[in-house]
Amino acid sequence: MFKKYGTLFLLIAVLGFFVGKYLYMKPKFNDGERAPDFTAQTIEGESLSLKDLRGKYVLIDFWGTWCGPCMQEVPDLKKMYAQFGQTDNFEMVSIALEKEGTEARWQKAIQRLGLNWENHIFDAVTNFKFLDAKIASETYGVKEVPTKYLVDPDGFVIGVNLPFEEMNQILEKQLK
Repeated sequence: MFKKYGTLFLLIAVLGFFVGKYLYMKPKFNDGERAPDFTAQTIEGESLSLKDLRGKYVLIDFWGTWCGPCMQEVPDLKKMYAQFGQTDNFEMVSIALEKEGTEARWQKAIQRLGLNWENHIFDAVTNFKFLDAKIASETYGVKEVPTKYLVDPDGFVIGVNLPFEEMNQILEKQLK
């Protein structure tokens, strides 16, 4: 009898763990919700606010130079920027979650990787376990990187963590 119920209990516990993890990791904002505004200093030293980009489609990319999956996405990001970045209606904003004091390493990584769009932001993290960066954690509730938000010209989220193919299809349709 214990064996029968013990297995059932274990199955429920494992299922509960995965459901809890899913709910914890779920992005804070969903399609149709307004993307929260933020203001930060870019790599160029200029102030950038999400509101400044209204009227354009914006891809907000939360990433880190230390993140393997983020590095794997670099070719797709560069390809997307090459295709849509030359239009007046698309911007990319890369928000790097990096340890305080590593700004020089982050800047070198941007150069080395050839991330040639303008809007790069350093979002300092003191604890990688909780990704406690101001914009990523406090404003957007990011729990893992990479995390991507595609925002429409009116400032509403139209996709969270969409595959690149799907984002490209949306942008091709909207920017032609």
